[in-house]
Amino acid sequence: MLSLDLIFNKFFQLVYRISINDVVDILIVAYLFYKIMMFIKDTRAEQLFKGVIILLIVTQVSGMLKLHTLYWILVKILEIGFILPFIIFQPELRAGLEHIGRNTNLFRFGSQTRDKYEIDVERTITEILDAIYDMAGRKIGALLVLEGETKLNEIVETGTEIDAKITKQILCNIFIPNTPLHDGAVIIRDSKIKSAACFLPLTQRKDLSKDLGTRHRAGIGVSEISDSLNLIVSEETGYVSIARSGKIYRNVSKERLANILKNFYRNKMEDKSFGIVKDIFNK
Repeated sequence: MLSLDLIFNKFFQLVYRISINDVVDILIVAYLFYKIMMFIKDTRAEQLFKGVIILLIVTQVSGMLKLHTLYWILVKILEIGFILPFIIFQPELRAGLEHIGRNTNLFRFGSQTRDKYEIDVERTITEILDAIYDMAGRKIGALLVLEGETKLNEIVETGTEIDAKITKQILCNIFIPNTPLHDGAVIIRDSKIKSAACFLPLTQRKDLSKDLGTRHRAGIGVSEISDSLNLIVSEETGYVSIARSGKIYRNVSKERLANILKNFYRNKMEDKSFGIVKDIFNK
């Protein structure tokens, strides 16, 4: 029991000795390590990096176990092999340094990220509007759920994962009648189609018009349990409707929907933290 107390005492002594400089140092190193991992992800360098980590671990273990011959060989491999990555992965290293050079000015970094987000939002709104009113003109039924701050992971998992950039062509193809994904809802998170053919909870309201079908009731239902913005295209009338906060607005014009989408994404933008945090999220 005394040994356990001693361990706790040493731990708290270490914690008390940590200064603000130590915290900043750890955060900077953690951020740099994260950026390196994100940069080399899905590249040739990722496998090399994993190999180096394993080699370092095996070297330390062999030293601790006093396996002198193995330890000597591994140390020599590390000494000789240190220069090899710089030769083999010269193009990747050059691209990485150029990336750092483009983002050196930290005062501009946040605004550049915000500008990129705004450009993505404008493109997303245009693609959604074009898809919605193209399907409305052809009376193709559709249901799009634009996720707000309330995450809809449980609903996303009921459908087929897409995880694709939003385009008019993809949205229209999903809802073409008699295709595998047309019967259900599309979940949109920020500027990506997360999932298609998702099942939504139906509203239990009794005061709704009898001509509202399952799509409309599903759109209202999900709006009752989340802050999502739900867009419905009627296959009978071709009307575009919006369901939000348990209410439905029918036969919405393209101009009105454009303003609603702009306000929706503007509110999301204001709720998010931009700069470095936003850049990490997009990655």
